[in-house]
Amino acid sequence: MNIEFLSYAKQQHHLDLSAKGEWTLNTVLEIEKALRQVPCDKKIIWDFSGVSDFDSAGILLFVEYYKRFKEEVDVEVLGYTKKQKEMYTLLNKNRQESIIPAKIGMLENLGRNTLEIYEDIKDFITFLGHLFTAMFQVFLKPKNIRFKEIVYHIKQSGFNALIIIGLTAFLVGMVIAYQGSVQLAKFGADIFIVDTVAISITRELGPMITAIVIAGRSGSAYTAEIGAMKITEEIAAMRTMGFDPYYFLVLPRVFALMIALPLLIFFADIIGILGGMVAAKMQLGISMTQFTDRLYEVLEVKHYILGMIKGPMFAFLIAAIGCYRGFQVSNNTESIGLHTTASVVNSIFLVIAFDALFSVIFTELDL
Repeated sequence: MNIEFLSYAKQQHHLDLSAKGEWTLNTVLEIEKALRQVPCDKKIIWDFSGVSDFDSAGILLFVEYYKRFKEEVDVEVLGYTKKQKEMYTLLNKNRQESIIPAKIGMLENLGRNTLEIYEDIKDFITFLGHLFTAMFQVFLKPKNIRFKEIVYHIKQSGFNALIIIGLTAFLVGMVIAYQGSVQLAKFGADIFIVDTVAISITRELGPMITAIVIAGRSGSAYTAEIGAMKITEEIAAMRTMGFDPYYFLVLPRVFALMIALPLLIFFADIIGILGGMVAAKMQLGISMTQFTDRLYEVLEVKHYILGMIKGPMFAFLIAAIGCYRGFQVSNNTESIGLHTTASVVNSIFLVIAFDALFSVIFTELDL
């Protein structure tokens, strides 16, 4: 952004937007290009005290973008002179048409999207820095851990998710057994369906399917809850009273999910294998006794452990992203929907990416 005419700085609850230099016909194209880059995710305080000269073109540009910003967020204008206000009133009253923005090219659009992703990653790293600092301080003073809230969120994110996790895992186990049995039956290797179901469920599918379901169920709930608190200014009130939102809102959710998810994965493994057992009985005629005997032979405890090791990492990613997106919500209800969607998409992508990373590491370590 060209700081000669426009600059902005992100604050905790608003965005400081400063107009500078000459806002005239000769500069409006460059100023408009800078205005298009201003994010509209929180209240804007627009300061005009730095403007040295202006004409009707500059005021019309201000009128156009003031209207656009007002459609998204609250806008407060400061530092304007009496003469500027009079010209604004006159031109706004008699304005016939809006300034047509210049068409954004493909490369410019790519650059803007890249910059947005960079800013988003930078803000998330800052969020993680605050989160790890809060964690470290809590571990130094364990009495500050909010056990009551952690138990509550374990119930909400873990116990209440048992039905959907169990149903999903059961169906996934049945699908694997049905699809695998068709191929194995061609080679007379029916009994190896036990190996396929048991190892794939415990090492890969159980943890990943459970994490994806929790990302859609609990991660989105974290974003919506914190986002609603931000809109109603409960978070601002907490900060005003000296309470750190990371202690009261983020840490209990992170700890709760890191405890609940490995247990849910263990539960999903058992139900998924049960689904495979039922499908093997129906499709291949393998009795439950035969299935169980083969299960004892091929399923080592390490497969369960390797699958459950992923749980705390997946849980941390889901809870951290859910809370981070909640803090990003601006002062309108549409923002809750957008950031909730972003929370689920980001969580699922990172769960799959880290699952692939774990698979590579375990393979290289010959586990």
